[in-house]
Amino acid sequence: MDAIRLTPPRRLSVPISNRWGLGEMSVLDFGDPDRPVDLIFVHANGFNAMTCRSLLAPLSSSLRIWAPDLRGHGRTTLPANPAGRRGWTDHRDDLISLLEQVEGPPVILSGHSMGGTASLLAAAERPGRVAGLVLLDPVIWTRLAVLAFQLPVLDRMAERIPLVKNARKRRFGFDSREQALAAYKGRGAFKGWPEMMLSDYLADGLVETAEGGFRLTCDPQWEASNYAAQSHDPWRALRRVGRPVHILKAEIASTCSLAPSSRLSGVKVEVVPGGTHFFPMHKPDIARDALFEAAV
Repeated sequence: MDAIRLTPPRRLSVPISNRWGLGEMSVLDFGDPDRPVDLIFVHANGFNAMTCRSLLAPLSSSLRIWAPDLRGHGRTTLPANPAGRRGWTDHRDDLISLLEQVEGPPVILSGHSMGGTASLLAAAERPGRVAGLVLLDPVIWTRLAVLAFQLPVLDRMAERIPLVKNARKRRFGFDSREQALAAYKGRGAFKGWPEMMLSDYLADGLVETAEGGFRLTCDPQWEASNYAAQSHDPWRALRRVGRPVHILKAEIASTCSLAPSSRLSGVKVEVVPGGTHFFPMHKPDIARDALFEAAV
């Protein structure tokens, strides 16, 4: 393993200013800083860029990769107010701002779950800055469900969605990082995660409080609002993007309704055998190979 793969990612602070507020987006920068950015990878709801360190670092000997913390996650300082949110246009617009500050040729835009969908929404608005997309089990409901989510009445029903209810009840504070690790290890969404990846998630997923304990950097109310706010339209983005889209979807309980038989122009859909929604954590080689193939 060469030296560059062992080097920790650099941390950048990228200023973001749009209609959703002013702040700085924290970005992990992997690979040779003297080469243009090849790939931008965006994490899932509730997580952070550091979670993906062991997924992305092995690629950094060949690629330069930016991995941002989305609004309301990790070390990004953009305001995250859940009141009145109906979709992921704020995440879309933040990624557009990030794309506009990347120098060099168009990049591969990628992400997992919400990060994949937000990447798709951004690419459809700025296709000239994007060479292609690799989406890991993105959240793309059926066309009928997307239409239903756009109805105002759905706002009142959001509290009944199990993911929303569970997120609101999530434990927010811990006495120590060790206590948090013990609480998460082998449980819920973290079942089957490598311990290194779980430790990386907690590295930027917790922040020390004035009282001496630790709290989640992604507030459970913000995480819940991401689950509830579904009025954006990924199908429209798929029709407009005009760039190759490679979707890897979970075989088990996928959040992506597209099938390998999809006839959408430029869209390739593959199923990860035995993969759950968290296959990037359980089967990182599969995700890594797809990212490398798209970016080289």
